[in-house]
Amino acid sequence: MNIADDLIKDKNRELVSVDEATTIATAVALMAKNRIGAILIKRGDEIVGIWTERDLLHCVAKLELDCVNKSIGNYMRKDLKYCEWNDSVYKLMDMFLGLRLRHLLVKKDGAYIGLISSGDVMKATIREKNQELANLNASMSWDYYEEWKHE
Repeated sequence: MNIADDLIKDKNRELVSVDEATTIATAVALMAKNRIGAILIKRGDEIVGIWTERDLLHCVAKLELDCVNKSIGNYMRKDLKYCEWNDSVYKLMDMFLGLRLRHLLVKKDGAYIGLISSGDVMKATIREKNQELANLNASMSWDYYEEWKHE
């Protein structure tokens, strides 16, 4: 069974982050360039927040956003949610559904080692279910049933 660490290895991607003083426009451009839906916000070397596509949408809808002049640190979400590196995909799925999240930091030995999305977990779960189905089909082939006729 896959765990959070496996999903990070499958992504093979470094954490993308900006300093909290970075303008929203710069952060959004970096997200677009890297084709990611969330960016981590740092203060020095410490991750202190997250900014997502959904956050951008909510700010734009409220007409509260000056992308060129405002720093992302003023708008980031500070309530970071994380899982442990050895949490199973089923536990991750429960976390994404229960907490209504799309992105989740992965922590190992007190440090963040990656960021996974609900899509990463969905893909891993589907792969796991496909493998289970293939294993069941292999154990219950037509040859298995054909042997019953000859007894």
